[in-house]
Formats: sequence, structure tokens, C-alpha cells
Amino acid sequence: MNEARTLFTAEHVPSQAEFELFARVSGDDNPIHVNAAFSARTRFGRTVAHGMFLYTLIWSRTRAALPGVLSLEQTLKFPNPSYAGEALRLEATLEPAAAGHALVSARITRVADGEITCEATTLVNLGGRKA
Repeated sequence: MNEARTLFTAEHVPSQAEFELFARVSGDDNPIHVNAAFSARTRFGRTVAHGMFLYTLIWSRTRAALPGVLSLEQTLKFPNPSYAGEALRLEATLEPAAAGHALVSARITRVADGEITCEATTLVNLGGRKA
């Protein structure tokens, strides 16, 4: 039986410019992501990353590690915020599933305190690859 293996580990420091670009591309211009004055009055005290922005960090690295892979379904959790200018650690494993499929389990944590900001599980079609 095949075991789970590391798919990738990486660090990324998101910028406010990335939050703003993602807001323009996605149409999600909620002020919690793009308006510093508004965000300063929230419980976060500053702008926070879009949840789907965080998932794009995972998915882009998944696609780089497994060119041609297709996402079939995903589950996502965002238990804590990610902030502009603060380093994030991205980690993912790949575990074989049914023939031609695998499970990508990923986590993003804040480097400063180890708090999890995104947990993702994605069932993928490997397109003829082996996990």
C-alpha cells in the first residue's frame, strides 16, 4: 500500500498589493481585505487575506508539482487570519486514493506563531500519473 508523501513545503509573505489584486480579479472587494482604515476598527486590527487567495497559494504549488492535475472536490477551513507582510508556511502531502486519484492535504500556518490559517483537502485526478 502506498503511503502519503510530501508534495511541497514553501514559505510565502503575502503583500497588501496581492490582496488588492485578488480583490479586483475575484470581485471580492470586502473592506476587511482592502481597506486599512476599515480593518483597523475590526477585531483583526488590519487587513486579512481572502480565504480563496490562500487556497490559490496551495493550488498553484499543487499544479507545479503535478502538472495537468485536476481538482475534483475540496474542503476548506480558515480558522485564523493571515496578514499582509507576515510569513506563511505552506505544506502539503499527497496520498493515493482510488485508481487515478489522490488526496492532497494542505495546511498554511503563520510562521510567527504557528497558528493554522488554512486547512485544505482536495481530491484530485492525476491524469494517468501515479501518486
